[in-house]
Amino acid sequence: MICVVATIKIKPGQHSEFLAIFNANVPAVLAENGCIEYFPTIDIDANVSIQAKGENEVVVIEKWESVAALHAHFEAPHMISYKEQVKDMVVDVSLRVLEESN
Repeated sequence: MICVVATIKIKPGQHSEFLAIFNANVPAVLAENGCIEYFPTIDIDANVSIQAKGENEVVVIEKWESVAALHAHFEAPHMISYKEQVKDMVVDVSLRVLEESN
């Protein structure tokens, strides 16, 4: 299993519209072969001194059975459509692909 943390920086004022499009795509992603978990998160004020907060960011938490499943996810028709829908709202995307260290 691999874990993915995707940080998506959104243009100011487009956070709600972006999340509506993103959340509409979530069921299709969860139905993909190899998808274990996939959901967006946003920062909250937890009053933790070391907490990093990203303004206008959505952080996606993902779990996949394999790197191959992740690669297939990038090419899925619903992901290509999603990327087209949000391309003018997104400023930057960064991706961390991780595995559990034993």
